[in-house]
Formats: sequence, C-alpha cells, structure tokens
Amino acid sequence: MTGRIAIVTGGTRGMGAAISKRLKRAGHTVAAVFHGNMAAAEEFQAETDIPTFHWDVADFDACHTGVAAICEALEGPADILVNNAGITRDGMLHKMSAQQWNEVIAADLTSCFNMCRATIGSMREAGFGRIVNISSINGQKGQLGQTNYAAAKAGMLGFTRALALESASKGIRVNAIAPGYVATDMTAAMPTGVLDSITGQIPVGHLGTPEEIARIVEFLVADETTFITGSTLTANGGQYMI
Repeated sequence: MTGRIAIVTGGTRGMGAAISKRLKRAGHTVAAVFHGNMAAAEEFQAETDIPTFHWDVADFDACHTGVAAICEALEGPADILVNNAGITRDGMLHKMSAQQWNEVIAADLTSCFNMCRATIGSMREAGFGRIVNISSINGQKGQLGQTNYAAAKAGMLGFTRALALESASKGIRVNAIAPGYVATDMTAAMPTGVLDSITGQIPVGHLGTPEEIARIVEFLVADETTFITGSTLTANGGQYMI
C-alpha cells in the first residue's frame, strides 16, 4: 500500500517523529501535527521535508480546521491517522489539581476523539481507513502518581475497540499500541536512579526505541494485516504481559 495520506499527531518529536519518518519511507504522504515546540518542528521539517501543522489537538474546532488544511495542502482526504499526541501531569490523586486531571484527559484522550471525529467521515465515504492509537503500558497496569494518564490511556483502548466495531464494515481498521518505556526525551529527563530502576523491571533488560514503535505502526496500517482490528499490540519488553 503506497500513496496514502497519513496524519501523525505529536508527529515531530520522539515516537511521533519516528512514526512520521517510517510512514514516509513506506511511501505515504505524511503530515505531522504538533503543538508545543516550534523550534523542534522547524528542525524536523527541514530534516525530513515532511510538512508540519500547528494546532492543539485538545481543541475540537482546531482539529476540524487543521485536518481540512492538511487535506487541502496534500490534495486529498486522510487515509491513515496515528493518534500519538500526549502529555503527563503526574501527581498523587490526593494532591492532584483539577487542572492536572483535565489537561491530561484533554490532550491524551479527548484529542483521540477530536481527530477521529475530524477524519472518520471521509474514511467512511472512501471505504478505507487506518487508525492507530498510541496508548501506554500504564493504561493497562496503572502507575503510581498517574491516575490521570492511566485513565486517559486506558480510555483509548476502549475507544479503539468500540470504533473498530463501528467501522469494520466500512473498510476502516482501528488498532492500538501500548508501548512500555521507550527511549525518548521524556525518559531521558528522569533521574538516573529512577530510570535504572525501571530498566531493571524490564525482562529484556533495556528500553524500547521509537523506531520499534514506528515499525509496529507501519505493520498495522499495511494491506497485509487487514484481519487485525480492535486489537492492542503491546511492546514493553515483557514488563507487563496480558
């Protein structure tokens, strides 16, 4: 399958950047959406020649306007959507503010609804679509100090299964990936002792790489995997097996 138009949210850094690059190498026309770091996005676009688009995926109207801009710029509707954008605002629940809760739910879960809502209509009309939602190991097993993040990422898994059921007859496949700890800016910012402790809990003995997650995305959107929908593919080095 080549020549498809793919949108990757959070697509200019970390796992998102790796996914954008991998899909481009696979022959797709990629649009990378970002919100926070303008300098990183400019560097990414200069390096990859992948066009970038700037908006907050937690904003419903901005998603519809942004998707329309992408479709106009790339001269076609979105065939592939990768919901990768997300943030953390960690804290124990008894100390967590409403703002910490709301920001994570909006950026990590509501954004998934917003982007799917902005693209699902054209996918249904075309009889084709591929949606991959990037969840997390902590949406499966929970994590101390991350009730907001765990709830959002677990919500993505239920969302994935329900949308897969709604969309299967229309040629649209919807799947999720639940990565474990991956070597990104987020993990690099952890104190050495904390990171060493986490790595010690991973049976394979090392963190994952963004490129490994990107390869799974490529696999899930390929024509050769048309029988996979509503699934969650775990990639956590054996840290949590279900």
